[in-house]
Amino acid sequence: MTRRWNLSIWAGFLIVLAAPFAYPTLLIRLIDTHAAPWAVFVLFGLGLGVTLFGLRRAIKEPLVYRGRIAGSILLTLGAACVALFSTGLFYFARQVPPSNGAPRVGQKAPEFALPDKDGHLVTLASLFDTGADKVNGAVLIFYRGYW
Repeated sequence: MTRRWNLSIWAGFLIVLAAPFAYPTLLIRLIDTHAAPWAVFVLFGLGLGVTLFGLRRAIKEPLVYRGRIAGSILLTLGAACVALFSTGLFYFARQVPPSNGAPRVGQKAPEFALPDKDGHLVTLASLFDTGADKVNGAVLIFYRGYW
């Protein structure tokens, strides 16, 4: 009986390695993963599952499939990649520096000039010069991200 290579171990580990690179390149364009990066964890789970399948196959049928040692090592490295990515995503990416110079609620905003959705220049002073009796304030909404 000839021994066969256990390609599912290596394919699963490659999926785990590709998942962090798929996050900033492919998944952000397809799915709104800024709020919940669940799609990356689906890829991680798929990769770890395929690696675990290959490792179980190598342990159950050692005369047919290779990869008991390599499968154990790659499964451990894959789990470490998931832990490292999760740590970076949920801890370090959330450490936003404080905005000490930003205006507070109720405080007057500094004078500005920004284009609106049609490309016309809007200033803070032009928001108060509407011709109405008395304008008490303005609500400014800033959309983050890209369209």
